[in-house]
Amino acid sequence: MTSIIKATLADLHSVATLFDAYRVFYKQDTDILKATKFLEERMTKNQSEIFLAITDDKPSGFVQLYSSFSSVSMQPIFILNDLYVDASYRKKGIGTLLLNRTKEHCKFLGYKGLLIETATDNPAQKLYEALEWKKDTASFHYFWHCD
Repeated sequence: MTSIIKATLADLHSVATLFDAYRVFYKQDTDILKATKFLEERMTKNQSEIFLAITDDKPSGFVQLYSSFSSVSMQPIFILNDLYVDASYRKKGIGTLLLNRTKEHCKFLGYKGLLIETATDNPAQKLYEALEWKKDTASFHYFWHCD
């Protein structure tokens, strides 16, 4: 059985462990202390909202949302920046539960919607599309990297 909870500082260690594994998945060096500090800052400064999946009393995945705004529509939006399910819990519907919980949260707060940016080869695209996210074909995203 899996439940989705809104993470609090009491869940910091569990989320940080998953967050560190998420970063390693994206070819970053493991650094649990830095991951913990990063998440603690986001949580204490109310800069993100994190939902944690608990399966059989163990942390199994998380999603992290950042608030932003659409200037054109003058409405708040969420940027779904991080989604991760531990490898031993994949293919069990946990990603779907996390994504659906973010949709419920977005609707509850009256936000315009959720934005996901993902790699062009990320197999999770099929999940996003199955859950009614639409691929943006009307605009491009550019990024300037400050070295």
